[in-house]
Amino acid sequence: MSEGAKVIPLHGARGPSTDSVAARTQAASRERHPSGIRPEDEAAPVVAAPPPPSRLDVVRGSLADSIVAVADFVRCRMSGEYEVDEFGYDEHFTENVWLPALRPLFDQWFRVEVHGIENIPDTGGALVVSNHAGVVPIDGLMASVAVHDRHPLHRPLRMLAADFAFELPVVADLARRAGHTLACMSDAERLLSAGEVVAVFPEGFKGIGKPFSERYKLQRFGRGGFVSAAMRTGTPIVPCSIVGSEEIYPKIGELAPLARLLGLPYFPVTPLFPHFGPLGLVPLPSKWHIEFGTPIVTDGYDQAAADDPMELFEVTDHVRETIQQTLYKLLARRRNVFLG
Repeated sequence: MSEGAKVIPLHGARGPSTDSVAARTQAASRERHPSGIRPEDEAAPVVAAPPPPSRLDVVRGSLADSIVAVADFVRCRMSGEYEVDEFGYDEHFTENVWLPALRPLFDQWFRVEVHGIENIPDTGGALVVSNHAGVVPIDGLMASVAVHDRHPLHRPLRMLAADFAFELPVVADLARRAGHTLACMSDAERLLSAGEVVAVFPEGFKGIGKPFSERYKLQRFGRGGFVSAAMRTGTPIVPCSIVGSEEIYPKIGELAPLARLLGLPYFPVTPLFPHFGPLGLVPLPSKWHIEFGTPIVTDGYDQAAADDPMELFEVTDHVRETIQQTLYKLLARRRNVFLG
C-alpha cells in the first residue's frame, strides 16, 4: 500500500467525533441563515390558484358585454355605419344585439356542446340539414349560435324559415335582420350560390309539434327540395343532429280548437303550460348536444339529377338516415337529460 493513500476505516477506528462534526455543521448553518436553513433550501411559497368564476360572475360578465354591444349598436345606428344585404340581413344588428341576447341561453341555460364544427367549410356555400323539435323552434337559434361562435371564421348561419314566421309582426323583422329568409327554392339557391352557409329543417311543423312520446323520431322529410337546391349549386350537404331540444317543452297534448281560433299550427299542452301561465313558458334547462356530420358532396351530380325524383329521394333518404343514426348515438352516450 502506498504511504500517501488515505485509509477509510470500515469498523473500529473513527475520525473526528460525530458530536464535534454536528456542532460545527450547525454553527456553519447558523452563520448562513438565522434559522439554520439556507435560503436556497427553503421551499417556494405555495400560491393558491384563483377560484373559478361563479355562475353569477359569468352572468354579470355576459350582461356587461351585452350592454357594451348595445351601446355600440346605438352609436353606429345613429351614425349610419352599417349595411343590409338584399335579404335584409343586418350583420351589425346580429353581431351586437341578436347573438349576445341568445348566448346566455346557449352557454348557461342549455350548456350546448358542439361536435364536428370542422365539417362546416371555411369558404363557399354549404347546406346544413337538421332535425327539428321542441314545440318552439329554439333549436334553429342555438344552431346559429353554434356555427357563428364555434367556427374559426365565425360564419353566419342563414336559415330557411316557414312562411308563418314572416307573418308575425315582430318575429318577421327579427328574422330578416338576423339573415333568415323564406324556405323556397329560389332564395335557397341564391344564398348557396353566394357562398353562404344555409340551414333547413325539412320536418317543419311536423317535427316541432310532434308529441313527447315520439321524441327523436324523425318525421317525413318532404320531397327533397333542399337536395335539389344543393345539387343545382354544387354545394355540400352537412347533416346536423340536435339532442336536448325535445325536452325543453314536453308536449303531452294540444288544444286544436284554440289553435284554429288563433291561426296557429297547434296549441301545445305541456306539464307546465298553460297550467302555470307565463311560468310555463320558461324552457326546461336540458343539456344540449349539436353534432355536424361529414359533408355529403353534390358537385358530382349533373343538372338533370336535380329534377330526377329517384335521385332526390335517394339522397334525401341518405341524409335523413344519417341524422337519425347520429341522434341514436348521441342519446346512447347521454347519461341524464339535464346533466348530459
